[in-house]
Amino acid sequence: MNARASTLRITINDGPEAVTLKLEGRISGPWANELGEQCRTLSGQSKNVVVDLRGVTHVDGAGREILADIHKKTGARFLADTPMTQYFAEQACQGGKQGKAKRGG
Repeated sequence: MNARASTLRITINDGPEAVTLKLEGRISGPWANELGEQCRTLSGQSKNVVVDLRGVTHVDGAGREILADIHKKTGARFLADTPMTQYFAEQACQGGKQGKAKRGG
């Protein structure tokens, strides 16, 4: 496995109506913690939050907790295009009141 495959790229697009987090790579270990740190500022946003999981290749237990926390605090909507990313989006939305997992984009 090369170093690039074991990292997480977080791209934040602050649009007029929504803040989109495009995630690429692995949401695991220290990268899950980094995602959590990046998202702490989003909970006070009045804009919608969209989390794009379409570039994600792996999510561990810490990553699942972070995704669920993002949903709980922001009502984020998740974009997913594979059975794996759809599964993690649905897991994050379980018990939430607002976020919906959406296939494709």
